[in-house]
Amino acid sequence: MKILGKNFDDKKTKKIVYTAVLGVLAVWFIYRFVMVAIESRMVVFNPGRDAGQNGIVVDIIIAEQKTGIIKTPLSVESNRAYVSGAHRRGLKVGQKIGNGKITYVGSQLDLDTGMYVIKTKDVDDGVAFAESECSGFFIPTYAVRESNVLRAESGVAVVVPVTVNTSDSDFSCVVGDIHDGDIIVLSKVGAGQKINVQK
Repeated sequence: MKILGKNFDDKKTKKIVYTAVLGVLAVWFIYRFVMVAIESRMVVFNPGRDAGQNGIVVDIIIAEQKTGIIKTPLSVESNRAYVSGAHRRGLKVGQKIGNGKITYVGSQLDLDTGMYVIKTKDVDDGVAFAESECSGFFIPTYAVRESNVLRAESGVAVVVPVTVNTSDSDFSCVVGDIHDGDIIVLSKVGAGQKINVQK
């Protein structure tokens, strides 16, 4: 047998080939050992473990009391509209809506629709907005759950009961045990849960 033009029976050639093969095997073994050591030191990111150690990363706003306008949309037909209980709170008799005003705000559910009846005067059919001025804290409506908001205190979500004065699809005007500068948690987390507030 000839390798590279030389007879493989030659002792010198055999030694070179064996040395080369052993060298390749040694390099491969060292490479694998080093790679296994590197991989064993790597920490795979685990969201559950990270949340347990550092808290769940949450969206927040900083509470600021102010006066603003809440626009409640009403679908008016023949000077009549139907609204949910949440939207009914901010509506009052005499309130301006479109080119007209509200003349009646139902206090009991309409049995046919399961909603509250609103009667208007001089309002065109279609969607109109009842504007109401409100003073309080404007919190995104989705973050107000069952008349409660969550406040961040020492890395924990704490439930704060609030009164919703009025709301629309974007914001709710609330009052309660909230102060300017409080960190209001917008993300859906449980009361007492460890949170990670990133400003």
